[in-house]
Amino acid sequence: MILTPLLLTPGHDIPAPLLAELTALYASHREFHALSGDFPDPDDIRPEQVQAALVEELANPDSEVLLARDAERLVGIAITLAHHPDPADPDPWIGLLMVDGKDQRRGHGRQLASLVEERFRLASRTAVRLAVLANNPKGLAFWTALGYETLDHRSDRRLGRPCAVLRKELRTPRRAARVAVVDPEGSVFLFRYDNVEVGVYWALPGGGLDEGETPHEAAVRELREETGWTDLEPGPLLCTWEHDFAYAGTPVHQHEHIYVTHGPRRDPSGTHLAAAHAEDGILGWRWWTRRELVETSESVWPPRLAELLSTLRP
Repeated sequence: MILTPLLLTPGHDIPAPLLAELTALYASHREFHALSGDFPDPDDIRPEQVQAALVEELANPDSEVLLARDAERLVGIAITLAHHPDPADPDPWIGLLMVDGKDQRRGHGRQLASLVEERFRLASRTAVRLAVLANNPKGLAFWTALGYETLDHRSDRRLGRPCAVLRKELRTPRRAARVAVVDPEGSVFLFRYDNVEVGVYWALPGGGLDEGETPHEAAVRELREETGWTDLEPGPLLCTWEHDFAYAGTPVHQHEHIYVTHGPRRDPSGTHLAAAHAEDGILGWRWWTRRELVETSESVWPPRLAELLSTLRP
């Protein structure tokens, strides 16, 4: 899917072939237009009505109309607003996101939303908002499934329709690698971290990938930097998982490769460790038995670590 901005002709018109595509796309959503009241007759949406609506949107210099194409075919449209009229609102908005009715349930809506979010992320925006009509439960279900959370309930500025206002933080993707070091008795080594977003938790040694690194290379480097153990080599992949937290003050969505290796029971060692641990928010460390992992009420990452370790061959 490729996004391109809608460009008007010098006379502020939409080229006729494109307008025909847009009209067909709008007409494929009769149910939504019946709820919204944006058009006088949802069963008879006309090209001149679609053009008037989009020209009105583009009259605002903060608005952008984005056309989504898949294999040269128009499959969706998104209308965004870089700045809300309310100066107290710091976030950009998605005013409309719509895919062709014939293409629903094919993932186009999710893909289009993701591309719009990425545009805002690249513009250094940290969150995005949108409004869902109170009489549109399908729309609410779609956006909440994408991680949007209801922030407020109020009427929209243009027509006074009851709406739910939703917001989503735009997290930066981050790749990382960790190593589960298991001692001869089956215990695993964990660090205790303190994070500004998620609080205190226990996790395996590891961290983010440097430029050009593979996950395995990062696992080797991070294990040595955080423990001082230079005689261990990460073995097979135990699992991958994803989670949200704050890294260096930035909200991130982290994808981790977790490897496993075996080594002696010992403490980290090295003159550089205190500074490295302070920088990474490491408060301490300990070895955990499988039973302790199962019974603890503390937060341990990844979840079900004891269950994952139990799959290892003796």
